[in-house]
Amino acid sequence: MRARIYKPARNAMQSGVAKTKHWVLEFAPETRREVDPLMGWTSSSDTQAQVKLSFDSREAALEYAESKGLEAVVQEPKLRKPNIRAGGYGENFATNRRTPWTH
Repeated sequence: MRARIYKPARNAMQSGVAKTKHWVLEFAPETRREVDPLMGWTSSSDTQAQVKLSFDSREAALEYAESKGLEAVVQEPKLRKPNIRAGGYGENFATNRRTPWTH
C-alpha cells in the first residue's frame, strides 16, 4: 500500500499559518472512483482513501509508515519568505507619520 507524507500548505484565503505545523500521512487510492448512474455522485469502495493521519514530526510519520509496511513518499514543504514589516500593521495608524496616509 502506498502513502504520501507531506506538510499541508497554509490556507490561501488567510494570512495565518494554522494547521500547517503537523505532518500528514495520506493513503493513495487503491481503486478509481466511479460515477453513480442515478445521482451522478462519485464513489469508491476504497475506505483507506478517506484516512489522514497527523504527526508532530516527519520522522514520526516515516517511523509509522515503516512499522506498518507502507511504501511512503515524502514531499518536502516549500518554505515561504517571512513578510515582516519594520513598523508592522500599527504604523498605518501612527500619529507621528511624516506624510499623510492616503489610499
